[in-house]
Amino acid sequence: MAQEDDPTRDSAPDLQILGDQITLQPRSYVEPAQQEKEEALMHHMARFRSEPLQFLREVSLYVSGTGWRAYDKVIGQPIFYSGFSEQMKNAVVSAPLLQDRIRQLADLRLEVEEKDGWLRKDDPDFEAKKAHRRSAIHQGLHEVADKLTSDMICKFESKTFIRGAYYLVTQLLTRAYHQGIHVSSEEVLRLRKVAEEAERKKQSIIFLPSHRSHVDYVSMQLICYRLGLALPVVVAGDNLNFPVVGAFLQHAGAMWIRRSFGNDSLYTTLVQTYIDTLLQNGYNFECFIEGGRSRTGKLLSPKFGILSFILDSLLSGRVEDAIICPVSTQYDKVIETEGYVTELLGVPKKKENLADFLSGGTSVLSLKLGRVDVRFHEPWSLRGYIDDQLKKFAAGSVPRDLSVRTPETVRIKQKLLRTMGYKVLSEINDVSVVMPTALIGTVLLTLRGRGVGKTELMRRVEWLSNRVRAKGGRVAHFGTAPLSDVVERGLDVLGKDLVGVVSGLAEPTYYAVDRFQLSFYRNMTIHLFISEALVSAAMYTRVKRGGGPAVQDIGYDDLRSQVLFLSSLFRGEFIFPADGLAANLEKTLVGLEHDRIIHLARDEGGNIITVGLSDEERTAGRENYDFYCFLIWPFIEASWLAATSLIGLTPPLNQKEDIWIELAKAQNSAQLFGKTLYHQGDLSYFEAVNKETLKNAYSRFEEEGILYVVKSKDAKTNPARLRISHDWMPSRDPATGDLVPTGRLWEFTEKIASSRREGKNRRDGATVSTRVLHLSDLLGKRLFEEATRGPDGAKRGGGAVVGGGGGEGEEGG
Repeated sequence: MAQEDDPTRDSAPDLQILGDQITLQPRSYVEPAQQEKEEALMHHMARFRSEPLQFLREVSLYVSGTGWRAYDKVIGQPIFYSGFSEQMKNAVVSAPLLQDRIRQLADLRLEVEEKDGWLRKDDPDFEAKKAHRRSAIHQGLHEVADKLTSDMICKFESKTFIRGAYYLVTQLLTRAYHQGIHVSSEEVLRLRKVAEEAERKKQSIIFLPSHRSHVDYVSMQLICYRLGLALPVVVAGDNLNFPVVGAFLQHAGAMWIRRSFGNDSLYTTLVQTYIDTLLQNGYNFECFIEGGRSRTGKLLSPKFGILSFILDSLLSGRVEDAIICPVSTQYDKVIETEGYVTELLGVPKKKENLADFLSGGTSVLSLKLGRVDVRFHEPWSLRGYIDDQLKKFAAGSVPRDLSVRTPETVRIKQKLLRTMGYKVLSEINDVSVVMPTALIGTVLLTLRGRGVGKTELMRRVEWLSNRVRAKGGRVAHFGTAPLSDVVERGLDVLGKDLVGVVSGLAEPTYYAVDRFQLSFYRNMTIHLFISEALVSAAMYTRVKRGGGPAVQDIGYDDLRSQVLFLSSLFRGEFIFPADGLAANLEKTLVGLEHDRIIHLARDEGGNIITVGLSDEERTAGRENYDFYCFLIWPFIEASWLAATSLIGLTPPLNQKEDIWIELAKAQNSAQLFGKTLYHQGDLSYFEAVNKETLKNAYSRFEEEGILYVVKSKDAKTNPARLRISHDWMPSRDPATGDLVPTGRLWEFTEKIASSRREGKNRRDGATVSTRVLHLSDLLGKRLFEEATRGPDGAKRGGGAVVGGGGGEGEEGG
């Protein structure tokens, strides 16, 4: 087979660990025909019932620390020794940065007490009392800092504990993910070399993984332990710090932080000091670039909370350098997806507790969830990245001391954070592998009709696999296993709750049972095709008209305008290529032309004039073009739904003052609006009522100035509120009070709607301007009535809200 035709050329071979033996499969490795079973990174351990003697032998090996289990020859700084935690705590509380903050807070408290008359300057003993009070305040703050530090820091102490923890967790994980954890041998060897160099320079490796499951950080710790790398300290939200489990995780590497810091400057400085201490001493570190877990399957926008602390450590000069390593973790099936669906449909997230953890852990043991694939991007120097970025700023515009907080340094830091965050996300996407379940889910949700035969399903899965590779993506490596086995395996993992099969027909026919949950797996592939999807949706403004090329072809300027509009609309939803719109659009159009999906008409100068479907694509029933449309349509529906719900927030005619609506209630109302429209046939995709997608749409509307949103530091007592900007405010009929389908917001909504999927009830624009608007208005009136009445039902006076910018929690599960 020619190298360019090798379907596995983009997938590095797996590293296999069988018992005490590590086998690196070379790229040219061909699995023996008699052994088609895929070997996993984590070997299945013996079970007491089936293999009692082998089980007892394995336990004894871990207890005694035989071979690699001893965890002695570790690449990285020493951890797991008696006194480690106490030494770390002392280093944190004695750090100059924290001591300066404590002195500052003590002085501020003294000023308040002097102002309030607790300390009087005319008192003969004023200086002595002041000094005594300063000492007391100082001591009190020290005690608080000491307690907070002890609660926060990870407590690497005992190798015996970590050996037992590794054994226990591997037992649990390899039962749930029965095909184990897979990594790339090439990437692991590269990572080990980087780790050896980092150890020599006493530098930290900062792992920045994607975050879809609690298994993410578990799999990272298992891999590091098994490969002899120093375990990273993992940033975790204190919502997971509940009895028994919290202590276990803290001794295995978790550091606990609050979900929100508020105005607590002592706590903020404490977190900064702990991160400084870890990086100064070269301890490995791990935090999630997305903050919380993605409930939708695709990468979330970067969160800058912990990244900001890391960047401050280097910009201040307190840390010389650190190594950044983006990590992708992919699953055949994510344990939590069923819970994600209930959250995304509006059911509040349940607080973690021990009872649910134990019952959930028991049920997980019986699952067959396939495998976990972990991939490591090539690590890079954070100092080198910062220096390269600063060189791009105008000469003389970068202050010498970036640690001093000024408007200019804040602007520079924010730009560094943003570019770094999206760089990491892009690199995570670059190394991600597409699992069979993602291929199957994508195919089932991008085909017309109720179901698909097995032959057609396999054909489309193969087509999609080739398209993934052509776009520079990776498909999970399965040795010499035939496609039919891979598809069968994926269907088995997804299960009958997600994918149903109709038997007794000419051939088995598969259909999506739970489209909402299946969309989680479709979203794992969408980043590869987002450019093609946006171009196809822009073309659809003409394709939907039907007829031949004369009607359906779209002018290049019109196409570019709609692609630009949609790209801006989804700026916070997807990770776009960094080439810029013009270059990316040209590249995408040429690629679609090469694939014979579209044809491009050019003038004598070679400039594109019009774009339309190719004859080959029309003959094929538009199946490839439709694939790209089906990928993006649910998100277009969600944005259209959010914009239409916003029109209903137009104040009633008799409302003279500004009434602000609670943001969460407006979003909940939009979700109820969407569910109603779906069941009435005015919405094509139930995924459009996804809570996270609606939130993202509202955030984009705020960025565009369509909405005004005010937030406070304390979101519980003073929740965020919104109102429509006066420039975007729709109008009402002065006689009837009905909403009038005109104006800037209406035109914005119609521009979104022009790329929506057409349907039986959605062809007539009057449907939207009458029934849909009426329902939006009805729900909006309920929100206004609630906003103008107090908890006791009494009419409240005044509707203005005064609020300031608020800080939000960045990290956690």
